[in-house]
Amino acid sequence: MNTDTTVLPDAVTKARTATQLVFLVCGLGMASWAPMVPFAKDRLGLDDATLGLLLLLLGAGAMVMMPTSGWLVSRLGSRVVIAGAALLMALTLPLLMVLTSPAAMAVTLFLFGAGVGAIDVAMNAHGVQVQNLYGRPIMSSLHGLFSVGGLFGSLGLGFLVRMGLNPLYAISSIAALMVLIVLTQYNQLFPANTERQVMARFAEDTGQSTAEKTRFGWLKGSVLFLGMMCFAVFLSEGAILDWSAIYLRDTKGVDPTLAGTGYAAFSVAMAIMRLVGDKLVARLSGKAVVVGGSLLGAAGLAMAVLVPGTYGALAGFVLLGLGVANIVPIFFSAAGRLPGVAPTVSIPAITTIGYTGLLTGPALLGFIAQQFSLSVALGFVSVLLILVALSYQLKGQTN
Repeated sequence: MNTDTTVLPDAVTKARTATQLVFLVCGLGMASWAPMVPFAKDRLGLDDATLGLLLLLLGAGAMVMMPTSGWLVSRLGSRVVIAGAALLMALTLPLLMVLTSPAAMAVTLFLFGAGVGAIDVAMNAHGVQVQNLYGRPIMSSLHGLFSVGGLFGSLGLGFLVRMGLNPLYAISSIAALMVLIVLTQYNQLFPANTERQVMARFAEDTGQSTAEKTRFGWLKGSVLFLGMMCFAVFLSEGAILDWSAIYLRDTKGVDPTLAGTGYAAFSVAMAIMRLVGDKLVARLSGKAVVVGGSLLGAAGLAMAVLVPGTYGALAGFVLLGLGVANIVPIFFSAAGRLPGVAPTVSIPAITTIGYTGLLTGPALLGFIAQQFSLSVALGFVSVLLILVALSYQLKGQTN
């Protein structure tokens, strides 16, 4: 394919649009589960501790499937894995609304998480290949569509239910929309042979074959470095997801009905910044965005902790969203170009390590908060983001 950015091949342009819609589907499916949690808790009669253990199975499914997905992508191609994972998510979502057995709910949550993990790896792997042919950064816009899907997913189910639609019919409608989008875009995604040709073409830059690049890829220092950077950034996202409402209520004295505004402010800021992130990366370079964004995010968390009042905390969460929005997309782009490691190895590796921060990091913050305070825990995250900026600057990564 022609990679000239002035006259883009039609197939590459269509593949970019299709990949954006896949990211939208993933965000829509993941976020649609959040409003269902209260329904599930009441239906199953669970206490908070048992519900917490049940929710861990979603993360466990994702963590188990992510490394496997890289192997599947290398053999079947990204679009086959994307379609299968989206179908699994769509089939399990309605079940999560009606199951009355905790055991059945546990199995279904694990399968739903497996679908999330598989599509996450496959869509990022495909996005890297599209970006390689597109000739300029597109990963931030892809993740921007994920954030948009997340906003629609978190609000859409509640809106449909408030409009009078039965909750099962509402979530089934969302699941059907997910399947429809993926099926209509399937043929626009690159087939496996095209992906292999793209990987082989860009492997020539390092003088290694794809097979050579695959061996022991997880153990390479460059992979572990990006993975740990992802861990820290995902931890900052998990901190806001799990702790911002409690922080606003207990530390800042915000009314419980308004405690969710912290995560909303963070999410909107992140979505907006990701949609303009590709132009920012093209103008400033990926390294500048990572270093500057990490420092901005650290300053935002420091503001949330140190500035008195609610508005200071909300402004801090907005700055954090603006700062970290484009860092992970840049890491995925960098993973797709690591010398000596195939993207089907590097991307699952950094995704798995990163999601460990998202899933287990908030528990670490809970321990810190228990020993000291939640303000200290958020301050710890701020220090981690400063370390990300310093490490990336010293490492010499560029894009």
